[in-house]
Amino acid sequence: MPRKAKLKVILLRYTPRPEETVAMAAKLCYSPSDVQALKEKIEAQDQEKFVRKLMAMGHMTPIEHASFSFAIEGISRACSHQLVRHRLASYSQQSQRYVSERQGFDYIIPPSIEKNRELKKYFMEFMEKCQEAYNFLIQRLNEQGLQGEEANQDARFVLPNAAETKIMVTMNARELLHFFRLRCCYRAQWEIRHLAEEMLRLVRPVAPTIFAQAGPACLYAPCPEGAYTCGKIKEVRKRYGIKTKKQV
Repeated sequence: MPRKAKLKVILLRYTPRPEETVAMAAKLCYSPSDVQALKEKIEAQDQEKFVRKLMAMGHMTPIEHASFSFAIEGISRACSHQLVRHRLASYSQQSQRYVSERQGFDYIIPPSIEKNRELKKYFMEFMEKCQEAYNFLIQRLNEQGLQGEEANQDARFVLPNAAETKIMVTMNARELLHFFRLRCCYRAQWEIRHLAEEMLRLVRPVAPTIFAQAGPACLYAPCPEGAYTCGKIKEVRKRYGIKTKKQV
């Protein structure tokens, strides 16, 4: 039987002392010191002020030297299709060709459907029909002599976008900032927004200066969406703890 899935994100690995690495990359461009001397000098000092200055200047190239790897589960194929559009990243995704769904695939229910009893019932019944169709195809393909991935790769065509997937993602800090700018926005699709918010929650403690102002584009500047703005800038800023001029 298919089962409802829940979002889970783990920050697996990241560049050790990422803000020191960023400072090293930036200062190397201008310092006459040898690498070892520069490394020792940077490690002996707090680099928060310097990294904050880099961010304010928009000098983002050194930020690329810090990278972060996430393990993600409980997202739909619809969500992962959006995620992999961010091309400056590395991805490894669970294969529907090599991993059989015969024992029951997990799936994601959109909130708008889950809160409506009638729609939720219809949705879940359809997931069961998808499972039945998948199992039927696997059985018949097996009878034709197709086994393992040969059967899976064709039977998976009936699996829905709602089917849960697992994926590992690695992004550098600069791309993460761009990702958060787009996907934490209220106009982003709800599922990838929830994913982006969870990823941001995990990276902030390990690189607080780099990600101090991370989030949707409207936090510290006018909304870039123009006529397509969500119209909830005050609400968004409040959610991220940003005070408006009237509140200061």
